[in-house]
Amino acid sequence: MTVSYTLKVANAKFGGFSKLLFRWKGSIYKLLYREFMVFCLLYSFISVIYRCVLNNEQQEMFERLARHCNKFAKLIPMSFVLGFYVTQAFQRWWGQYTSFPLPDNLMMVVSGNVHGTDERGRLLRRTLMRYANLSSVLILRSISTRVRKRFPTLEDIVEAGFMTAEELKKLNDLYSDFNKYWMPLAWFANLASHARKEGRVKDDIALRLLMDELNNYRSKCSMLFHYDWISIPLVYTQVVTVAVYSFFTFCLIGRQFVKPEKDGEKVLDLYVPIFTLLEFFFYAGWLKVGELIINPFGEDDDDFETNQLIDRNIQVSMLAVDDMHQNLPPLEKDKYWVDKGPSYPSATMKPVFMGSTHDMRILEDDIEESVPTPKTQMLAINVWPTTHRVKKQKSKNLQQLCCRAKCKNERSRLEQPSKSNILSPPQQQNMTICQEKLLGTPETTGPANQDP
Repeated sequence: MTVSYTLKVANAKFGGFSKLLFRWKGSIYKLLYREFMVFCLLYSFISVIYRCVLNNEQQEMFERLARHCNKFAKLIPMSFVLGFYVTQAFQRWWGQYTSFPLPDNLMMVVSGNVHGTDERGRLLRRTLMRYANLSSVLILRSISTRVRKRFPTLEDIVEAGFMTAEELKKLNDLYSDFNKYWMPLAWFANLASHARKEGRVKDDIALRLLMDELNNYRSKCSMLFHYDWISIPLVYTQVVTVAVYSFFTFCLIGRQFVKPEKDGEKVLDLYVPIFTLLEFFFYAGWLKVGELIINPFGEDDDDFETNQLIDRNIQVSMLAVDDMHQNLPPLEKDKYWVDKGPSYPSATMKPVFMGSTHDMRILEDDIEESVPTPKTQMLAINVWPTTHRVKKQKSKNLQQLCCRAKCKNERSRLEQPSKSNILSPPQQQNMTICQEKLLGTPETTGPANQDP
């Protein structure tokens, strides 16, 4: 059973996690105590041989070997290899959990779109959800040891009520070399099409919604099958295991308390290698964590409760599509029909978050510094995209302004009594064009040039 300790760490307290260290079920002590005892016994056995059995010459040779093992054992990249491996195993573990086929979305769609309170309507809805649950039982029976022990044969599934004898016969009659967990989902799709023809499903949009949820459910079943089929590459698991075991094999010799290399040098002879044991506890425990979560469909303390999930899924799905179908409580005015919101005691009320700058104080000096006075006149620029009609109107207005300016210059020159005021033919032509543009001519105001 999955070990839950969420309530124990609901609030951060002094030594909050320390309470979890004294649990046995699901703990690292339960996983590691056998390997830890073997390591301690082997270390003690080698230490006794070194101290009591070997002569002086043999002890000197053993001391050189111990120093050599201790020196080169540090070259094994334990933290990198183990850290990357456990990270990949944890991502795989979480992916398997999120891929577990839960019928909640599917049962809501079936309950809301397969209509009919008569016996035929009830039969359709219950059969549709039974097919969905049967598919999950078949796939979990293929990957979970707990479910396999619960349903050793397909006849046990029939006896449990997930499948009828006639459905079992059809399942066995269809020959396939591969897993046939998808067959009940194909029955679901065909039965939903029959319900559409009978008018139990009102329109094609509702049928499409049923099929979409069915495909999501099928994809999760397929992902579980592929997680079971495609594992983390075996070579990487072997590398991690060899790295950990070889490192602590060298530690059995290299971490022995031997005589100092130089005469007169004082060293502690503790007999018990405390820090080496802690190192074994951390690294070997890390490897055990990866071993635990690489396949959560076993029978460890922290593995998924697949049988409990199967029972939960079949129960809630049948309640949703049968007992709760069109079984609604009477409509009543709620408590806040008049009051616009819940009222809390003043002692428990907390200020509502309105934004980080809601209570910001702004001084006049800050305003003057943050908004400098422009030295030149700033043009108003429209940052919003303009339509074709607005752009065309602006271009027309600009053209009229230019023509007015030219006409004004020509008129001022005419008012001065001099010979230079006599207009030449090109100037007279320009003057006429400007007047036509300002006053409007049939060519410029016609339907072809009007704005749409």
